[in-house]
Amino acid sequence: MNFKRNGSGVKAGLTACCLAICYLACAPFVLAQAPPVPPGGTVIASGLEGPRGMTFGPDGLLYFAEAGLGGTQPVPQGCQNVPAPVGPNHGGLTARISRLESNGERTTVVEGLPSGQTSLPTGDTNGAADVTFVDGQLYALTAGGGCSHGNPNFPNAVLRINVKRHTFEMIANLSRFFREHPVAHPDLADFEPDGVPYSMNAFHGDLIVIEPNHGRLLRISLTGGREPRIEQLSDLSAPLGHIVPTSLANLDDRFFVGNLGQFPITVGSSKLYQVTHEGFVIDYWGGFTTIVDVRKDSQGRLYVMEFSSAAGFPNVGQGRIIRIANGVAEEIVSGLNVPTGMALDRHDDIYVSDLGAAPGTAGRILRFANPISGQPITTIEVRKPAPLERGDGADDDH
Repeated sequence: MNFKRNGSGVKAGLTACCLAICYLACAPFVLAQAPPVPPGGTVIASGLEGPRGMTFGPDGLLYFAEAGLGGTQPVPQGCQNVPAPVGPNHGGLTARISRLESNGERTTVVEGLPSGQTSLPTGDTNGAADVTFVDGQLYALTAGGGCSHGNPNFPNAVLRINVKRHTFEMIANLSRFFREHPVAHPDLADFEPDGVPYSMNAFHGDLIVIEPNHGRLLRISLTGGREPRIEQLSDLSAPLGHIVPTSLANLDDRFFVGNLGQFPITVGSSKLYQVTHEGFVIDYWGGFTTIVDVRKDSQGRLYVMEFSSAAGFPNVGQGRIIRIANGVAEEIVSGLNVPTGMALDRHDDIYVSDLGAAPGTAGRILRFANPISGQPITTIEVRKPAPLERGDGADDDH
């Protein structure tokens, strides 16, 4: 998370999913010892290097991105830097895609992915950001690539992963697309030249990517017998400004797009925007705080994960998950620690990248049984989605 001072205080924008870890320095147990496991949670993996987005594969195993530990390679001369105090970055190929085996062991699917370490005293990193499957094929999203992250030979990209051979190939150069297609209203004091793609969803055989710093929704075409191509589905900065969109779920013939917002945190200032499949913002639900992930389950219920639900600056123990069904919002998980990613298994049990924005190897994955009921939240605004004149597809996001 990048911070800058303005007339109203501190303003933040997303640099990958580090999410303001510099303000966690006042909580030394993030580094010295693990904070308590939230109520109802079970640790199923620990010692992870910045776990981020995750998904279940066709083999029933959990695949997840790890941001890595950055590196020592400086930003090359002539490359546009990330503004201080976040920049300059130092890069290295330390990010990876991992899998949790049935015996609980973490194994590496692919490694050598780009990771960029910021100049913040806590050593925040941008690296592998998310994973998803399309028709049994694994894809990965990177956020630590590009010369502005100290990785001039490895741009931010979408990668096709060969799980059996542990190899990858780039199918979409996002860094180049960002340079060639600027958004309407970039926040220049908080600008990431190579972007910091955060989440990726399967949709109609293609991929939908969210880039928060610029505020974009991209569609990566995998269908039609052509080479993959990048289409800017929506420049959310044009109608909404610097809202920092982070994640989406596809439901009721529209995308529900959550945003992180800016810091200091104002409780209730984040929204679930309703965006058509053509990229138009048509409505929103309000009352959320620092949304970092949005999912749906097998019953069509929405899940919204908040990074830190208290006012001020992010801190451990303030993350939570809200479930929305039949017009009711309920808090079903609380006490999360700077979480960055979420997945649901075939039983709709919930998996969370906890301490995903913490430095080093503090990251862990927690599992929660999906409760029958939770604590109702009356401050979140939920309305029945208005019917569209034309829907354009089934719900098949991961």
